[in-house]
Formats: sequence, structure tokens, C-alpha cells
Amino acid sequence: MSMIKSQKNRYWIGVVSASHVNAAVEGGFAQMCHGKSAPLRQMAPNDWLIYYSPRSDMSKGKPLQAFTAIGQVVDDRIYKHQMSESFVPFRRDVRYFPCREVKIASLLNQLTFTRENRNWGFIFRRGHFEIGAEDFKTIAVSMLVEEYLEDNLLPKVSWN
Repeated sequence: MSMIKSQKNRYWIGVVSASHVNAAVEGGFAQMCHGKSAPLRQMAPNDWLIYYSPRSDMSKGKPLQAFTAIGQVVDDRIYKHQMSESFVPFRRDVRYFPCREVKIASLLNQLTFTRENRNWGFIFRRGHFEIGAEDFKTIAVSMLVEEYLEDNLLPKVSWN
């Protein structure tokens, strides 16, 4: 299977409960910030998205504080999806890769956006934010299953 390749990728964190991440991975889409289109419009084809889940479920879920999914934006299309009569969120298609959940605590001192910051969780309140290539690489290497790293099935990514 041919993979998407790009030298000008951007890297994003989306903050979503783990139960909603599971639905997104199963459906092959991204949806965040209560279905708003703005975060999806910031991303472009070939950009990478890593989901961070503060909780297992949206309101009363158990604390999780983990990176829970990793994928790459497929195309330019942003579309509405009717989930109920009163909720029609925006989505865009993402190809997700098999991965393991990684607790952020194990990476806090390695990531530039959390290192030496006792209030590291504040940035996640944005719901969606861009990270640098080195931070993406640190998280991706921790999450991705070995065969995707060893067999070079992931696109060649410029880490600069």
C-alpha cells in the first residue's frame, strides 16, 4: 500500500477523550473542539495528528493523561456529519496507524512544550495546537508499534 509522503508536514495535538478517539480511529476521521471547523481548517493534507486524552470519557471519565492515537490527514475535504438533530460537527479524514497508548508523564521532561513547566497541562486546554517536528518524533517513536518503525512503513519525515 502506498503511503502519503511530504517534506513539509506540520504536526498537531488534538485534545479529545479516549472514548471519542476510539470512535474517530474506527471511523477514520478527526473531530475536535466540540465539532468546530477551525482546528480542522488549520491542518493540511499530509499533516500529522496525535490525540491526547486527558480522560477516558468526556465528562466523568477516569483521568488518563495519555497520547492515544496517531494519524495523517488524508485530503483537503472538511465536511459536516450529523450525529443528532442538534449536533452536526465538522470532520476530516485521517489515516490512523496502529499504536500503543503512552502516558504523558513518561515524556514530560523530553517535550519542549512541557519540559520544566509545572503548569504543563495548560496548553492542552486549547483543544488543538501545533507542535514541532522533534516533539512529534519523540511522541511518535513512543507510540508506534515496532513493525511501523522497523519496516519503514511510515512516510519519510523531515525532522528539521
